[in-house]
Amino acid sequence: MPVTLHRSALPPAPDLSAWADIPVAIAVDTVPDARQIDPAIRPLRPAGQQPRLTGRAVTVDCAAPDFGAVLHALDLISAGEVLVIAAGGHRDHAMIGDILSGHLRAKGVAGVIVDGAVRDTATLGRWDDFAVFSCHITPRGPTGAAEGAVNGPVTFAGTTIHAGDLILGDDDGLVCLPPSTWETGLAPARAKLLLEDRWTEALRTGSAAAAFGLPAPFRR
Repeated sequence: MPVTLHRSALPPAPDLSAWADIPVAIAVDTVPDARQIDPAIRPLRPAGQQPRLTGRAVTVDCAAPDFGAVLHALDLISAGEVLVIAAGGHRDHAMIGDILSGHLRAKGVAGVIVDGAVRDTATLGRWDDFAVFSCHITPRGPTGAAEGAVNGPVTFAGTTIHAGDLILGDDDGLVCLPPSTWETGLAPARAKLLLEDRWTEALRTGSAAAAFGLPAPFRR
């Protein structure tokens, strides 16, 4: 059957720029209903060089090795969004490489996350303004362009992601934040950041026991 397009554009969203300052580890630890994405989905660039990823999801459900849905998504995705390619962990055929990723980058898309494989990593790995996450790398390309779905709910490495969900990514991994978390989740995340600053200062000036409020140990 042909590729299914669930809708042509995401509904408007509030200003989500504040989330760009929240590390994935903080969001995972503190935001109720945050959905951590399988740690097997890793950033392409080395730690310390990975561009942060913040953007709303445009979802693609691939019938790998067919990548027809990816091609249709190219015309629907907008600047600042994240292409989410659910390929069922397929490792033998890349769902995207440098040509399509270069087109997304030129449109201002924030990045791509793939539950499957990518290729052309020598090129993708040079970009410091376009984030790429995947669980596999392979040289072999897709073999068809006729199936799949765009902007429907997908199962991505075991996590349900809907079109329009907020995706955060950094060196530690990925998290999906549904709209219900966008307002209520910022306060606990910011509170944890402040607490970590206090821990850092307390460790610099005193003991770990005092910094973390530990009870006195039993001494023998």
